[in-house]
Formats: sequence, structure tokens, C-alpha cells
Amino acid sequence: MDGHFSGYASVFGVPDLGRDVVVPGAFAASLARRGAAGVRLLFQHDPAEPIGRWLSLREDARGLFAEGQLNLAVQRAREVDALLRGGGLDGLSIGFRTLLARKGAGGERRLQRIDLWEISLVTFPLQPGARASPDRVPSAEEIRGLARRIAPKPTAGLKPAVRSRFTHPSHEVAR
Repeated sequence: MDGHFSGYASVFGVPDLGRDVVVPGAFAASLARRGAAGVRLLFQHDPAEPIGRWLSLREDARGLFAEGQLNLAVQRAREVDALLRGGGLDGLSIGFRTLLARKGAGGERRLQRIDLWEISLVTFPLQPGARASPDRVPSAEEIRGLARRIAPKPTAGLKPAVRSRFTHPSHEVAR
């Protein structure tokens, strides 16, 4: 339980429930100007409920990918962390001001430039594909298994390394 999570805050080319479609590049100018630190991490779009900070926000081929850190010194953030890890909360939703939009062929609003103000963890995201998940910490057994897979394998026919003449006397073994 460390409060790290990640997911897509927006998915490109897919209409949300309000018939808005975000196009690739829509966040570029806002992210260049504000950076991740200038975008607030809120609970349910409530400005009175900041719950952490964004570590990274970036556009990729799929949409706006976000990596966040909940501030576990805040009671609401601890509750949100428990809900994320328990599967009771996983929605992400963007709070923005539209700078440039065009009407699409199907009547949808195509958002071409957005001034991103905040991204919230929410119960019901307007964009059904905008979801977060807690960053998973590998178990001790998974770490041991990885160590076994990447450790050098002994080579047949080679003798063990010769003991150094600088071995401390307390490490000597009686023969």
C-alpha cells in the first residue's frame, strides 16, 4: 500500500457518454505549459478534495496516460487507495476548458485543443475507457523466481573459484 497508480485519463478517438471525442495532440500545449505538477489530482472533481499529485502525464497512441501518487497522510487518499486496491473505484475523469473543438460528421464534438486543469479519480467516468489501477508490488516468491531466472547458470566442467589468499582467518574452514 504505497498509493501509486496509473491508467488512461482520456482515450483518443472514442466518444464519451456526452458525445465528446478527444483527438490525438489535444493535450500537448497544456501539458507543455503546465506539466504534471500543474494539473491537480482530485477526488470526484471536488476542488476541496485534493488527494495526491500526478507524477507523469503523457500522450501516447491510445490516449492520455497518467501516473499518480496518492498522499496517504490525507484520510480521503487512504480511503481512495483502499478502494482502488479493492476494486471498488477505478474511474478517471478529466476537468478541462475547451480551447478548440469542431463538430464531427456524426454530430459529436471533436476536442482538438484542451486546457487540462485536473484529473479526478471518480466512481463513474464519462469516458468508459478511462480507468486506473494500483501499481502492483511483486510478491517475495515472484522476486525469488525472477532472481532464479536471471542468475548466471553454472557451467559444466568448470571448477569452483580458487580461494583468495587474502581470506580473513576467521573465515577459514577446517579440512
